[in-house]
Amino acid sequence: MTDPTPLTRFSVAPLSRMTRQLASVAGGRAEPDLVITGVRILSTYSERMRPASEVWITGGRIAAVKPAGTYRGGASRYDAEGGILAPGLVDPHLHIESSMVTACAYAEAALLNGTTTIVCDSHEIGNVLDADGIAWMLEDARAAPLNIYLTVPSTVPATSPELESAGGDLTADKIGALFDAWPEAIGLGEKMDFVAVAEGDERAHAIIAAALQRGRPVSGHIYGLGFVSAYAASGVTDTHEAIDRDIADDLLEAGLWIYLRGGPPTTPWHSLPKAIGTIIELGAAAKRVCVCTDDRDAQDLLAYGLDWVVREAIRMGIPPEQAWSMGSLHPATRYGLDGEIGGFGGGRRADLVLLDDDFIPQTTWFGGRCVVENRRITPLLDAALSRPYRYPAPAYATMHLPQPLSALVPVLPEGRCVVNAIRTTLPGIELTHERYSLTPGADWATTLRDNDLCFVTVIERHGGAGNVAHGLLRAFGLKHGAVASSVGHDSHNVIVAGLNEEDMRVALDALSAIQGGVCVVEDGQVTAMVPLPVAGLLSDKRIGIVAEEVRLLKKAWERAGCTIPYMGFNLIPLSVIPEIRITDKGLVLVPAMRIVPLFEPTET
Repeated sequence: MTDPTPLTRFSVAPLSRMTRQLASVAGGRAEPDLVITGVRILSTYSERMRPASEVWITGGRIAAVKPAGTYRGGASRYDAEGGILAPGLVDPHLHIESSMVTACAYAEAALLNGTTTIVCDSHEIGNVLDADGIAWMLEDARAAPLNIYLTVPSTVPATSPELESAGGDLTADKIGALFDAWPEAIGLGEKMDFVAVAEGDERAHAIIAAALQRGRPVSGHIYGLGFVSAYAASGVTDTHEAIDRDIADDLLEAGLWIYLRGGPPTTPWHSLPKAIGTIIELGAAAKRVCVCTDDRDAQDLLAYGLDWVVREAIRMGIPPEQAWSMGSLHPATRYGLDGEIGGFGGGRRADLVLLDDDFIPQTTWFGGRCVVENRRITPLLDAALSRPYRYPAPAYATMHLPQPLSALVPVLPEGRCVVNAIRTTLPGIELTHERYSLTPGADWATTLRDNDLCFVTVIERHGGAGNVAHGLLRAFGLKHGAVASSVGHDSHNVIVAGLNEEDMRVALDALSAIQGGVCVVEDGQVTAMVPLPVAGLLSDKRIGIVAEEVRLLKKAWERAGCTIPYMGFNLIPLSVIPEIRITDKGLVLVPAMRIVPLFEPTET
């Protein structure tokens, strides 16, 4: 029989209403609801392992931690048989949309991996549906069996209307209104236009001011040592983009919190091994260092949760108790939530994880209720996941491709010219700008084959001007057909790459028919597809189903020969990362932030 009480973060009453009850239980004058016995306590406060303990829980909160055998009453008991009990993990920076599932579905994977609180930046749905999309995702988050907080997207669009077309435009006034309307909006999301911030752009600083005036911290996103001082002076106080030891060290000294980003080694965002050198090699204190996941697709979210990132930190030399603190107490402290989560103090939420000796989560309690046991979700959690939030109809109608759609490949110039090409390299974050001469008189098939090229096209999908921009990818490795995605960061226009226009059109038609997704096409047939009907970003299925769709997509992606993973492909339009990008407005050079033509005539 399942518990009829809704399973959300609101299931636990505020501490202000529970202090007398908690004090009575802790003092032995009232019975707890649950006693977890036979545990070693991983104390994030002292970064020690406390032996032979038991935890008294009432109303979803911790009343007391006592020596083993103290409790003599008849309350429900859970014998942990000597396991390690730790506070639930707190992920300080991620994008739910990267997982391709809704917030409700995301909760399943998070809880399986011992994560009970996340802080998300929903700038993807904001780029498609503006403030309405963010509000809908927050409603989704409120219905989820997980603590979900928001850092309000700060950079929508990621650059400017001159460089790309987005479906949203989050001004300082809109951002201030979101802060005022939603208490769970606890910070400003990553300020990705770091060049504009460093150069004193008026709009960028008005948005920062909207957060600072309300006492909210400002999150960052930065590449380049030369920007650190101006960025810190602008009020930014964290970043997850410390890609190596030296910039991580400079950022710490400038007063920023560092989020060591652990990504699966097969993805472009596994920066933890280098950035952790600020602690391991340079001796920096870890007190302002956290770990985070940032981006995970559905398959990788199940396999590489925040618990995996903690274990990676342990493997690289961080003491286990400190590493777990970097994934729980430290992020809670950064956002001012340490009175509620992140440790075993009396009154804290009973968001707890039972670990084995390898620090792998086995059992998870959310607000004192068992949601995962022996690495399987319980009937209580299954029932909650079976009643997800339903997004409103406009969220299911966001693919507004121009009709009729103009040519998807450029016209080959007849005279001599220089091509501005985009070279892809592993792991796929940065793209190299290559220029080379085009031989007159060649056809496209010969030109593509002889220069290791394929077409890449970005199509505006938000019902605006219907821009279609052409480019050429070098070293992408596509052997046949086409690949396409409606998840073209960050404006989320459609990106399609291919060796011929026919397969590229098949891919676009397939995405349009299902209102968004990612697909692979070969010989005029779709061979793999992940449908994403909500804003062209999210599936409305359970995470296990989407993870299997993603697994099949990755296999088809590899068969097609693509040299960078599909999540790296989605970054090709991201016009805030060096060195060259393509948006619906054309080829953008970064950090110069100017558009260049695909073909430039040369003298004969």
